[in-house]
Amino acid sequence: METYKHKVHYYETDKMGITHHSNYVRWMEEARVDYLDKIGWNFARLESMGIVSPVTGINVSYKAPSTFDEEITIYTSIAEFKGVKLKIRYNMVNSEGKTVCEAFSEHCFMNLQGGFIRFKKDFPELYEAFTSRVEGDEVNE
Repeated sequence: METYKHKVHYYETDKMGITHHSNYVRWMEEARVDYLDKIGWNFARLESMGIVSPVTGINVSYKAPSTFDEEITIYTSIAEFKGVKLKIRYNMVNSEGKTVCEAFSEHCFMNLQGGFIRFKKDFPELYEAFTSRVEGDEVNE
């Protein structure tokens, strides 16, 4: 599990001073990019290998509001990887330790021609990096 910190910006809040729901998905993207960087497989490296990873699904569960200037810690981990689809878990917690959002994103991996990647055969080092970090489907706090 890796952690990523995000401070809620004023423009991310609505007229009621609460973070607009769409921003949590953006924070997931920030945390995912940070996670891949921390495990040594950043986007520049993947793209230089001819790998792209489109989002195939998002699941977001809002638990409590967050507001301007709050620092949100996003705990990011791999929930599932079976060689084709990567499922990433995000647990977003405010500075008081309260979960504000639990979420998952799902991604497939393709080559630049649009074909699916055969990880185990074509990229065994990346396959191992993902499989060794699978932490299951439960949400960690």
